[in-house]
Amino acid sequence: MSATDGRTSLPPAPWRRSMELGKVLAAFADAGADIRFVGGCVRDTLIGRPTKDVDLATPLEPDTVVALLTGAGIKVVPTGIAHGTVTAVVDKRPFEITTLRVDVETDGRHAVVAFTEDWRADAARRDFTMNALSATPDGSVYDYFGGVTDLQAGRVRFVGSAHERIAEDRLRILRFFRFHAHYGRPPPDAEAMSACRVEAEHLGRLSAERVRDETLKLLTAPDPVPAWQLMADAGVASRILGEDGRTDRLARLVALEDVPDPIRRLAALARDPDALPALAARLKLSNADRARLLSIADIARPASLPADLPEARRLVYATGRGEVGLAEVRDRLLLAAADGQGAGDPLSLRRGLEGWPVPRLPISGGDAVALGVPPGPEVGDLLVQVETWWADGSFVAGREACLAELQRRIAEAGLGDP
Repeated sequence: MSATDGRTSLPPAPWRRSMELGKVLAAFADAGADIRFVGGCVRDTLIGRPTKDVDLATPLEPDTVVALLTGAGIKVVPTGIAHGTVTAVVDKRPFEITTLRVDVETDGRHAVVAFTEDWRADAARRDFTMNALSATPDGSVYDYFGGVTDLQAGRVRFVGSAHERIAEDRLRILRFFRFHAHYGRPPPDAEAMSACRVEAEHLGRLSAERVRDETLKLLTAPDPVPAWQLMADAGVASRILGEDGRTDRLARLVALEDVPDPIRRLAALARDPDALPALAARLKLSNADRARLLSIADIARPASLPADLPEARRLVYATGRGEVGLAEVRDRLLLAAADGQGAGDPLSLRRGLEGWPVPRLPISGGDAVALGVPPGPEVGDLLVQVETWWADGSFVAGREACLAELQRRIAEAGLGDP
């Protein structure tokens, strides 16, 4: 199918009417230059999904694109000019514009490209048929490889030979499962599954950052379980986790969640929480994601779960991490519910933590010194005692009550002013 038969047009969408995009398109129109929308904005608009990024392509070479945009008063950032990509910025909104290209040489990770004026040749180098679509500013869709039919059928299919596309970039193995999670319906494309199974042994050549990003994007799908099971069947999941993963627990978690969360879902997949530090290192998780993964993975240790709401709040406070600690404890409770763990009702406890402002002890070491306690370890010991008393009382005591308790303990210890 192609635009020339008039059977496919891009539906109206808010992004197509934006003033910022209009300025970019006008710059090309005024110069009589060809430009089309490509990638996700075409794919998602065709099936009624919102789109964030608007990417474009043109036969013009990068230097010409830069000159054209600059002449129209549009800021240009050379984000990937060696590979033909520049970013036009209009009122702080970016638009990536890439020159049509073909692969001259690939090694499974990187490609050497040459520029072309052939739209079909450019489409042929893309991974999936649904990603090889392009559309003119008036909405005419160009579909060289049956991408519209595949998109509507929920079929994630490689452009041309699946083996050849994967050999060009082994990350496409993970992209296949990620796109299947977000766009696919069963059964999966047989040729793609066969190629992923054969090529899985090469995943170790990819950078940890690229593997991490694709894995976490997959786990943001509304229901990633079927795609993850396909990954396990193809021998791919074990190369990421070191095991196939507990899809049964992930499925129960997905059914309980209100908002998908990839780190929480990653924790749910792991059978052995002791292996999670190695997984975090292998995927090169950020420090924040690593800390969160290891914290919420404690659900494998039932003794760490609170039995009632006061205990849950004390656990949050004990993390010493404020809102971050609150999120971690809520994650533990959600995973505990997925596992049927916990002395209390984990989901009820999680709801009880919603909107709870994590408190701060209303007194400090300065108050103890002001009451006559010499600076030193005794000050810290007294604060710990009062803090424990305050937490055991469900954090309801205010400053005056805490000062009175501090004064009582000072007197009891024979410290402070006589």
